[in-house]
Amino acid sequence: MSFDVRKDDKRTSARTGRVTIRKWVCSVEGERLEKYMDNNNNVRMPKKLTRCHCPCLFKVRYFKEKNSYVVVDFKTDHSYDLAQPQESHFLRSHRSVPNSHLALATSMRRLSIKTCHAYQYMADISGGFANVGFKMKDLYNKLDSSQREIVLEGDAKATLAYLEGKAVEDKKLFCKYSTDESNRLANLFWRDSTSLLNCCCFGDVLVFDSTYKTNHYGKPLVLFVGSNNHLLTTIFGFALLVDETVETYTCVLQMFLESMEGKKPLGILTDGDEAMRKANELVVPGCPHRLCTWHISKNDQKNLRNPEIVAEFRRCMFDETTPCGFEQRWRAMVEKYGLHNRNWVKMMYDK
Repeated sequence: MSFDVRKDDKRTSARTGRVTIRKWVCSVEGERLEKYMDNNNNVRMPKKLTRCHCPCLFKVRYFKEKNSYVVVDFKTDHSYDLAQPQESHFLRSHRSVPNSHLALATSMRRLSIKTCHAYQYMADISGGFANVGFKMKDLYNKLDSSQREIVLEGDAKATLAYLEGKAVEDKKLFCKYSTDESNRLANLFWRDSTSLLNCCCFGDVLVFDSTYKTNHYGKPLVLFVGSNNHLLTTIFGFALLVDETVETYTCVLQMFLESMEGKKPLGILTDGDEAMRKANELVVPGCPHRLCTWHISKNDQKNLRNPEIVAEFRRCMFDETTPCGFEQRWRAMVEKYGLHNRNWVKMMYDK
């Protein structure tokens, strides 16, 4: 195949989590986003434009009646000249570092041989750089990810060992985790006896927050927090997630409810994440879901920018009024500032 393939549209069922639509396209399909076209304020030189509206695509849809995926769209035409067969192995989706080459580069690294020299050696024994099958950058990336997996596995074991040690001191400590197909740590939830007591006393309203990322691995860190009688933040638990999908949020929310010994929240606040909202509906159906004002205030400046519009938006969102009063004020704001086609404003209204 003489062109590069890119994953595009993916849709999943909110109820079952099954992928219902999947589409693959040519790597040069579409066009560069307009916000990246303004190069006046760029510090670096812009990359060359590569998107040229190539129509080639392959799309499948899941049909429940047949219990199978069916091809619903398939276009083979391209809008540019394809790569020659002898060049196809340099396309991004075709490149890979074989395990044999990775093992060789790893061994040479242990002998203090630089990666660039290891790549040069592979080119020599393959009869030239064109016959290696991957670029030097691919080798650097593969070695880096391989090293990260080794470190991550060691850190995961150390974390679980630490929590096991704390459980000896704190009999009420709760820790639960899940693993992936490779038996590596995926999702981890824990809370201590103090968090259990806090939740029993102040857990009527739960703030489900995943805006933080751990520095080294970029894994989402979820905080389960609330507010006590002194309006101070109270921690109910923590979770490290493998990703931010409906399935993952559902899993960790179930862990949280299991740890709280029957205590269920009467209301949940989130940052507005759609996957998080769906997980709430699955695990605690009927529990009211609201948006966190801190996240709204953080995002309105980024999306509206005009201080006057931001001030009017916040009056609509935060001032005490009736449902009819809110609708009237919202329509007036949209008409006054011409916000009919602003997607973020529409999204906030729908939420």
